[in-house]
Amino acid sequence: MSDEAALPDTGAVESAPKQEAADVVADLADAHVGRMLIALDIDGTVLLEDDTLSPGVVEAVSDAAAVGHEVMLATGRSWDSTHTIMGRLGIRPEYAVCSNGAVIMRRVGDERSAVYERAHVETFDPTEVLALLGEHLAGAHFLVELPDGTRLFTDYLDDWNLVGANRVPFERLSDQRVCRVVVVAPEQTDQDFLQLVERIGLTQVSYAIGWTAWLDIAPQGVDKSTALERVRAWLDIVPDRVLVMGDGRNDIEMMQWAVRNGGRAIAMHQGPPEVHAAAGEVGLSVSEGGVAAALRSL
Repeated sequence: MSDEAALPDTGAVESAPKQEAADVVADLADAHVGRMLIALDIDGTVLLEDDTLSPGVVEAVSDAAAVGHEVMLATGRSWDSTHTIMGRLGIRPEYAVCSNGAVIMRRVGDERSAVYERAHVETFDPTEVLALLGEHLAGAHFLVELPDGTRLFTDYLDDWNLVGANRVPFERLSDQRVCRVVVVAPEQTDQDFLQLVERIGLTQVSYAIGWTAWLDIAPQGVDKSTALERVRAWLDIVPDRVLVMGDGRNDIEMMQWAVRNGGRAIAMHQGPPEVHAAAGEVGLSVSEGGVAAALRSL
């Protein structure tokens, strides 16, 4: 068969006018550029203190995902505690940032899949920091998270999800590298912890202090923002199409990162002043449905 014979008859192939084709390309480009990376903290942002969901958050998250935005969680929680909240929200994002940025989970398969794997893990040697804290906080509860997600703890605490965790003597916590160290001292306040950290000089790790005496320690230079920057690059979302929301001191770095790169950060109303300052925008409280209100305003 000749080349000429292989060609279709004139007029047999449909083609779109140049302007129509250009409009299609433009629409696709607008959809890509318009896609947002929306990263939400869990506790105090999508969850109230009694573990119920913030009003309207499920519907608002679903609507944001339905129009193409990537809605994900960025939390201090371990993966074991994070995926259950994803299920309650009805989302299966491509990534989840856990353990204050030390662990990034990636979905295996399409959006129908509930299977996730560790895409990136940061670790550090906890020996020195545990020795310092153990010396100054003899009555505290300690927990470490290992690279594979296993958790080791010294004393039971009602606020901890310890399903699958192993109780060990304090000395065993330093046996291997960890993703994070969590310290809770029920008789201390957050201000007590702030003063302690300053006094003993925790310089080789990153740390965040919660509303109560809850100290969460990650590898040096690692926080929610470092993990979210990886995720943003993997998803190829432009920096100014980022929105983050949170309420705690462990959200400050991700808020500063978002704003610094042209994106948005919204602090929950009940958060402390330093979180409000980092975000530059303050929304409604978690009990008032702050996330739902913010997402519906997009």
